[in-house]
Amino acid sequence: MNAPETVWRPLRTVLYLPANRASAVAKARGADCDAVILDLEDAVAPDAKAEARDAAVTAVREGGFGDRLLVVRINALDSEWGAADCAALQGLEHGLGRGSGITAVLVPKLSSALELAQYRAALGDGPELWAMLETCAAFLELPAIAAAAAEAGLTTFVLGTNDLALEMRCVLDTGRSAMLPLLTQSVVAGRAYGLSVIDGVFNALDDDAGFAAQCRQGAALGFDGKTVIHPAQLPAANSAFGPSVKEIADAGKIVAAFAAPENEGKGVIRLDGKMVEVLHLRQAEQILAISAATRRDSA
Repeated sequence: MNAPETVWRPLRTVLYLPANRASAVAKARGADCDAVILDLEDAVAPDAKAEARDAAVTAVREGGFGDRLLVVRINALDSEWGAADCAALQGLEHGLGRGSGITAVLVPKLSSALELAQYRAALGDGPELWAMLETCAAFLELPAIAAAAAEAGLTTFVLGTNDLALEMRCVLDTGRSAMLPLLTQSVVAGRAYGLSVIDGVFNALDDDAGFAAQCRQGAALGFDGKTVIHPAQLPAANSAFGPSVKEIADAGKIVAAFAAPENEGKGVIRLDGKMVEVLHLRQAEQILAISAATRRDSA
């Protein structure tokens, strides 16, 4: 099969915050991140679930998040809060682009294509779905989940490395040596079906070097970006997952060269002593698209 074309939008940094922390929500409206996740699940205590749900709905309706994608992570459908979460989000304005209410609903611990269909049914014709990959069962069913993505409106995988490590009973070190095959598997499955894939969080807030190293690892593995748990982590992740000045300049040269009249219709051209193919043109276009959409950094 031919892999579907991924919708390229910047997802270098995806900031988690508890939906019921008003001060954190207010700060997120000006944070240098590409997406904000209002969390109703892990970051919220059981006795605060209803409060967090109401706060998330209010935050979405109030808006003010600018060009950041706005995502709400709900509780599992089989929990006592999941159905109420879905019902609360059904009536909210949504859209596939930025600045149009809620962008996506992030579903936790997705483990099968059947569960994906159940979430879609519970949310109706609402926003796109993002799915947490954080169970061993999910990776056994990953091809089927990815194949069902288009029908269910699933656009993005988000790695839940903490829960995955707990279930695997493995050591979650900075290099994540025990789960490297699974990280690669998630990227391969996502790319095969045109999905974005976001790396998991880094827990040690005082380990700047370790966080930077893990961001570089995630970028090298092919992830679009990284989920972060504190605004202090944003600069390093934005840098690791964003194109460098040289990459942007090189991409501009490639696009301009293919657009030249003498190269019209060519699949391969010579540029600066190197053979450049159409696949390099597609990569260059992606780099320029991400660069154009992340001008907030220098504004």
